Amino acid sequence: MLFTQEHEEIVRTVKRFIEQEINPHVDEWEEAGIFPAHEVFRELGKLGVLGLSKPEAYGGGGLDYSYETAFAEALGVCNAGGVPLAIGVQTNMATPALARFGSDALRAEFLAPAIAGEQVACIGVSEPGAGSDVAAIRTTARKDGDDYVISGTKLWITNGTQADWMCCLANTSDDPAHRNKSLIVVPLKSKGVQIEKKIRKIGMHSSDTAQIFLDEVRVPRRNLIGEEGKGFTYQMLQFQEERLYGAAGALLVLDRAIDQTIDYTRQRKIFGRSVLDNQVVHYRLAELKTEVEAVRALTYRATELYVGGGDVTALASMAKLKAGRLAREVTDSCLQFWGGMGFAWESSISRTYRDSRLFSIGAGADEVMLSIICKKLGTLPRE
Repeated sequence: MLFTQEHEEIVRTVKRFIEQEINPHVDEWEEAGIFPAHEVFRELGKLGVLGLSKPEAYGGGGLDYSYETAFAEALGVCNAGGVPLAIGVQTNMATPALARFGSDALRAEFLAPAIAGEQVACIGVSEPGAGSDVAAIRTTARKDGDDYVISGTKLWITNGTQADWMCCLANTSDDPAHRNKSLIVVPLKSKGVQIEKKIRKIGMHSSDTAQIFLDEVRVPRRNLIGEEGKGFTYQMLQFQEERLYGAAGALLVLDRAIDQTIDYTRQRKIFGRSVLDNQVVHYRLAELKTEVEAVRALTYRATELYVGGGDVTALASMAKLKAGRLAREVTDSCLQFWGGMGFAWESSISRTYRDSRLFSIGAGADEVMLSIICKKLGTLPRE
């Protein structure tokens, strides 16, 4: 994937915004367990980066997905993972299906304000009994005249306490599990929506995560995204963008963890010389940096395939798998070289260690990625 001048300008704009408008506040937001999503998203909307690959008719940039990859990678300069995670939900998790399959009226009502940063979106797939196993969701949407009446519980909802609307996956028929689901836009101020308090997590503290109960929530049937019964397929397509976003978003995070560790170990003296002067340390950091570059190449290749209209299922899963596992390896190794300071809550490597752990869980756990890759390889056991 070759970066054009336009790619570079987007990267510079995003980095400048993060460094000037986000990083000075992240410690406060981490302590509070939430950041002001509406305020931040409005500013990002003014910069035109919340819909880079979305249709121009709704305020998007009309660009190809390579610009989303560049955007996601640039967000890695943020000093906390929670804010880029929340932004990614808005740009690459809750809106791709709406942008691609939604009616003109639905896109005007919900996509356009999301791109402008005037509304905050969330994605409602996971439930108490269904996470990576999307087919197992139990939320239902029954038809009643011109409405759907939706009941169920959604869990681990990023942006959940602040979102204006949810891209909700629900069962709309009694057909088999892969053909009975639909994506429906659910305004979260609707009667019957109950948003529980933020869920405490080991990392991503500045990103609010909610449990949302839907009790006979009445939503117009015109809020259906695309065709009824195609929701599982649409969500699998959304996952491809989410996984590419996750892989790209990890790259600068890991680069910075290594760079910060180089700086710290160069200054830290032990037995009369810097920690970095030990071969075991500088060799290990060189090895980790090489691994990050390999993931970058894989992510860029997957992006090229996606832009070209190819089936990116396997490569996106590989990139997400490798990025998640490498994030654990890099942050653990770097924290070790920081010694006791790395174990301190306030240190930058400690926060990166905590935040990065989600990479191997969100958007499908590592084991799910392996299952997808095996399916593409044809190596799964025959039933």
